[in-house]
Amino acid sequence: MPRMTGAALSVAANSVSANVVAGKLYEFLTRRSRVLLSAVGSAAGLKATLVLGGRIVVNDEDISGANRFPTLPDDAVTEEIGTGRIILTFRNTTAGALTVNWALDVT
Repeated sequence: MPRMTGAALSVAANSVSANVVAGKLYEFLTRRSRVLLSAVGSAAGLKATLVLGGRIVVNDEDISGANRFPTLPDDAVTEEIGTGRIILTFRNTTAGALTVNWALDVT
């Protein structure tokens, strides 16, 4: 199972990250695939948005603030089936910079 990850991605106060999957090997899925997103922030206040093939499957949802790399199944955000481009962004709702650790497993 291919895995794309990001560790200690800094998200500035009151801002949205760029597409963290941009440039990764499986940014564009050419066949139907299962995508499992897990994410953990350094504190409460981070939200995730996942777009899969032009379909918003997670829209600005809270992620765990456990401040570690995500473990399964505890930190799973969603598991979806789809094809096309993956866009994953994180939004910081706090007044200070936070970091996020994330993983996308593609099957």
